[in-house]
Amino acid sequence: MESGSLEEDWDFLPAKKIKDPEAKKPDDWDEREKIDDPEDTKPEDWDKPEHMADPEATKPEDWDDDMDGEWEPPMIDNPEYKGEWKPKQIDNPDYKGKWVHPEIDNPEYTPDDKIYAFEDNGVIGFDLWQVKAGTIFDNVLVTDEEEDVKSMAAAWKTQSEGEKKMKDEQDEEQRKKDEEEAKKREEEEKANEEAEEADDEDAGDDDHEPVEDISSEQAAEEGEVRQYISLCEEAFIE
Repeated sequence: MESGSLEEDWDFLPAKKIKDPEAKKPDDWDEREKIDDPEDTKPEDWDKPEHMADPEATKPEDWDDDMDGEWEPPMIDNPEYKGEWKPKQIDNPDYKGKWVHPEIDNPEYTPDDKIYAFEDNGVIGFDLWQVKAGTIFDNVLVTDEEEDVKSMAAAWKTQSEGEKKMKDEQDEEQRKKDEEEAKKREEEEKANEEAEEADDEDAGDDDHEPVEDISSEQAAEEGEVRQYISLCEEAFIE
């Protein structure tokens, strides 16, 4: 439960205090807590270039001044470079702190102890951002009676427990439904795979040459032919 003040937390009424329009910061008011030490001076050897020519670099043997131009050694960081010099800081003896603008009573302010009273609260708006859909806002209570709050909280607890139970049951039902659908899809996919494998086997059998059925008459004729050939072979041998 949160608490606050409509007058202090919101701009329903003019401010009780305002800055004195007649007051201004004195010209000699010093707000600097630290100042440069006037006795500090920059050392004579301070100023050094940030970069310097590499003393170990040498001009390549194949360097041609006419073709490549005048050779210059590469630049490296200067180990003696100290950066920009700044004097050290000391406490400001004239420091007076941060100047605070004095305030006076606001002549436009009038207290109102009925600022909360409205004859009709027809609409209540919620301006918020959420990452999950499905949030429900209901049973909004606007009151200054503590007993009303307690009674409403008890009723809300009973209702919320029932809503949670209903939501859990719906979620469980949806879970079972999703499992059944997933199982059905799995069985259908398995059946389709088996059907495709059977089709592939049938197609493999069709690749063999077909065997023709031979009638009894054709078999007798073929037997006579083989017998004739056999007799001819015997006569030729003799």
